[in-house]
Amino acid sequence: MNETIRKFGWPATLIAEFDHWLVLLRPAQPTLGSLVLAAKSDSTAFGDLPAAAHAELASVTKAMERALGSAVDYAKINYLMLMMVDPHVHFHVLPRYEGTRDAAGLMIADAGWPGQPDLGSAVKLDGARIAALVAWLQPRF
Repeated sequence: MNETIRKFGWPATLIAEFDHWLVLLRPAQPTLGSLVLAAKSDSTAFGDLPAAAHAELASVTKAMERALGSAVDYAKINYLMLMMVDPHVHFHVLPRYEGTRDAAGLMIADAGWPGQPDLGSAVKLDGARIAALVAWLQPRF
């Protein structure tokens, strides 16, 4: 796995694995259910991914949207491809909602709603919370 995937806590944060993509729990949660969608490739440019990775993205996003809809009943999803600090191809996937959502004893408000996501207000998870939220989300995939 590439360094970006490891930085986001793999394998402890692994929720789902596809041929070309991993779905990871984002260890800092600006909204409940925030994920990292990471390409398994060593590519640092989205356009450099193999065609099969681009094709698979359609089924991966459908699976994430279905899972997050069931888990947090989001109003919108933001896909952020920032790649400024972590260079390998990845998206931050943030379910957006008005108010708060709770799971596994954790309640998180969408502090940026209805505007841009407030990444600075993210709740940083410890190992026990990561394990609890991974266990909560995995069955939805």
